[in-house]
Amino acid sequence: MARLLFGFVVVMSLTLSAAAQMAPGGVQRSALHDYRIVPVVEGLVQPWSIAFLPGGDVLVTERPGRLRIVRNGKLLPTPVAGVPEVAYETQGGLLEVAAHPNFTANRFLYLTYAKRRPDGSGNTTALIRAKFEKDALTGVTQLFESVSTGRGHFGGKIAFDGKGHLFLTLGDRQVPPEGDLEKHPAQDLTNHHGKLVRLNEDGTVPSDNPYVGKAPAKPEIWSYGHRNIQGIALDPATGNVWTTEHGPQGGDELNLDRPGRNYGWPVIGFGVNYVTGKAIHSGTMREGMEQPLHIWVPSIGISGAFFYTGDRFPQWKGQLFIGGMAGEQLGRVIIAGDKVVSRETLLPGVGRIRDVRQGPDGLIYLVTESDARQPLPTAVYRMEPVDRGTTR
Repeated sequence: MARLLFGFVVVMSLTLSAAAQMAPGGVQRSALHDYRIVPVVEGLVQPWSIAFLPGGDVLVTERPGRLRIVRNGKLLPTPVAGVPEVAYETQGGLLEVAAHPNFTANRFLYLTYAKRRPDGSGNTTALIRAKFEKDALTGVTQLFESVSTGRGHFGGKIAFDGKGHLFLTLGDRQVPPEGDLEKHPAQDLTNHHGKLVRLNEDGTVPSDNPYVGKAPAKPEIWSYGHRNIQGIALDPATGNVWTTEHGPQGGDELNLDRPGRNYGWPVIGFGVNYVTGKAIHSGTMREGMEQPLHIWVPSIGISGAFFYTGDRFPQWKGQLFIGGMAGEQLGRVIIAGDKVVSRETLLPGVGRIRDVRQGPDGLIYLVTESDARQPLPTAVYRMEPVDRGTTR
């Protein structure tokens, strides 16, 4: 069994300082760099995503439906005007914000959110594009609306590939894995439950998507059989698409996401039922279904992900960073080509990390959504390097 679980990856897990040492400003130790956590902005309500704009502004989404501006280190009191009405319930609300790679020229922002269906049949995931001008959204255009419905698991993460395309993650909407698992909506190519989709930057479908011309399969689909992808990052060295999937108990996954591949949910997997601890899946392997490159046991409530490309932490360059919500941690993963070779757990017990990004200054920024029991209250923080030997 151990070979089935871990034979596909060699992992070195280093657990660091105790939660009591997580107070902002204190020096934290890691295998390659020492650092400290510094608060950037507080006063946020259920923050979900962060984006950095040329010129210095920082945007943060709040799930109740507000897009906030941080300017010169201060949170502006007035939210951005023009954000559509969101379905703020269960896990829904305003989700991702992402700036177009050529934002300086076109001023385009992309946002995802939970949208109420006009016929009253439930909520779905929508993607919009708008221009950000004079602290407001103008020319708001819907580019995509998911053919899915359910209670939660909206997905909503965005990544650009630098070639005129964007990826959008879509969750399985918490449709129960019951009965014939191969008939679950995440295994059905005629809907968007549990899919990763690939679009042109204007919302049209790329002609080289794997299911173009294969109706009734949805042509937007890149891959399927996912539960709820909460992190997506493209490796700048290889162009490979890596996704972090929020699985059931003991089933969080890191996947190398390839076109046309089936990632198995809910037919195969490694998690169990949250309440009963009983098996969910038919097994852990099935011909024609992909294996994760790494799993987390116990689950960490996986969240945002990015590859570090800056110079402030030179020994971390090219490595993948992954947030954890329930696990209250930041993961550092070393990847060689298409293999995970080691990982390190940073900031254990820090609080719920909802999003993690690299800033234009080369520092690492964390968006936390925590409560009074956790060391870091809800806010945006940054990790700053500290010279070895510094004690405070």
